[in-house]
Amino acid sequence: MVTCGLHLENGIQITILNALRQDTPQTMATHTSSLRSRGMELLMAYKQRPSIKLRNDLVRLNAGLVRKIAHRVSHQCSEPYEDLEQIGYLGLIRAIERFDPSQGCAFSSFAVPYIRGEMLHFLRDRGTTVKIPRRWQDLQKESQKRQSELLRRYGRQPSDFEMAEALSISVEEWREVKMANKNRLPLSLDATVCHHIDSTITLGDTLPDAHYQLLQSLEEDRQQLQRAMSQLEDKTRSAIEFVFFKGLSRKEVAEQIGVSPMTVTRRIQRGVEQMIAFLQPQLVQTDS
Repeated sequence: MVTCGLHLENGIQITILNALRQDTPQTMATHTSSLRSRGMELLMAYKQRPSIKLRNDLVRLNAGLVRKIAHRVSHQCSEPYEDLEQIGYLGLIRAIERFDPSQGCAFSSFAVPYIRGEMLHFLRDRGTTVKIPRRWQDLQKESQKRQSELLRRYGRQPSDFEMAEALSISVEEWREVKMANKNRLPLSLDATVCHHIDSTITLGDTLPDAHYQLLQSLEEDRQQLQRAMSQLEDKTRSAIEFVFFKGLSRKEVAEQIGVSPMTVTRRIQRGVEQMIAFLQPQLVQTDS
């Protein structure tokens, strides 16, 4: 966790709060205006001559802005408020370093995107690929406390029924919460499934590749057709190749091999029947 070492001293904070409670609205407005003027003076000084002391003074002066945003974001996620606050200070520091007083922009308006953005980046990096409902996230957090209590009470891991009863939910919902938490992160395809003497098998190796399986099936069919074609007479094989592979008409094929178109038709019909007779025993063996 980032600490930054920039917390306000308790005594100073209490003194300021007591003074604000006793001030009139006019005095409070004057005090706010004074703080803004002081902040702008510090920002201008930091722009001209940066130093860690000036930067820390600016962080202390704008700490309330970080706490306000952290409080708001903490109600939209399951991360602790304290972690978000500390991350927010990093965004505030980035804003201080990049702010240009000569642009005429209010520093608070300039700093909010940096502070909130840093928190959201933190949540994105900490978040899971599978989005789990907020209720189940809260139940998972609560279950860790209940599980420790039941473990001390019974001296063993509590059953699903005992956990569901402790959380005041059904057994089915508790099992869904457990399953969602278990599967919140995807497995890498490079994850090792098992080891062999000279190699390892990854999860990706065990998954079927539909495109590769199709290509493999087409290649097997092509090889079987080639074997069947090799059993035919030369002219019959040529007729089939010209018609089905090269797209020639029967008249064009007849001119190529020196026979009549009717003979080409008979040769094709006879050749197809021979190929079917050759392939059928192989298909039966493959299916069995």
